[in-house]
Amino acid sequence: MIQRRVLRTDHLKMFILDEADEMLSRGFTEQIYDIFQLLPQSTQVVLLSATMPQDVLEVTTKFMRDPVRILVKKQELTLEGIKQFYIAVEKEDWKLDTLSDLYETVTITQAVIFCNTRRKVDWLTDKLTARDFTVSAMHGDMEQSQRDVIMKEFRSGSSRVLIATDLLARGIDVQQVSLVINYDLPANRENYIHRIGRGGRFGRKGVAINFVTADDVRMMREIEQFYSTQIEEMPMNVAGKFNLWSLDLIKCMLTCCQTLSKRPNLELPPASFMMRLTIAVCQ
Repeated sequence: MIQRRVLRTDHLKMFILDEADEMLSRGFTEQIYDIFQLLPQSTQVVLLSATMPQDVLEVTTKFMRDPVRILVKKQELTLEGIKQFYIAVEKEDWKLDTLSDLYETVTITQAVIFCNTRRKVDWLTDKLTARDFTVSAMHGDMEQSQRDVIMKEFRSGSSRVLIATDLLARGIDVQQVSLVINYDLPANRENYIHRIGRGGRFGRKGVAINFVTADDVRMMREIEQFYSTQIEEMPMNVAGKFNLWSLDLIKCMLTCCQTLSKRPNLELPPASFMMRLTIAVCQ
């Protein structure tokens, strides 16, 4: 709007940047800096941020005069009661099949699937819908009225699986969420608890499953260290450990295993969750 001369900043009294940490971490740094450069010296700048990473601190140093930092009481988010696991996925392309396996077999009360970009949210929604999975999607490009409808459906339980971005993670407060899937690990470790912390709210138990490629291992270790927690590899005997799998499914998988044993040259992604589980059951 500024570039099109629709909005003039000459007499702008106040500039408020909400979700500053998210905006700066999502590639908007250059645009935000350009806007700051066009503001009059007298403009009051307000930054609202759930976390204070280095890039936010740099903004306060460069563009704020005598800034006052106001800290509010930390939101009570905890990892207690949440079982955290990762599934090693050798290739990014195999994540979709892994998710499909989970979606088809795990009994989900309600679940949130997190992606790092709005484009990925739309892409994943289209792919799952094409496979006849019922999902809802929500990100910052949608109108507020549309997001309100989606959240209302999710809270009421008429929609059970929601695909979203970090930008909206902090606004999702649903008691019934039993499973959080990080299709993409968060870009910064601070967002991890905002994603999965909701699973254990109000004393409720939850499960968090992280899809991890080789490029994600370093971030996962940083998350473990930052929160003094441990993210375990998804166990092979998940049926007995979490009771998420039905007896009929186990029988079906045994049949599948017997069939596969007759086709030794069949190549399937080694990271496929269903494949790993089938092999474990057969053993």
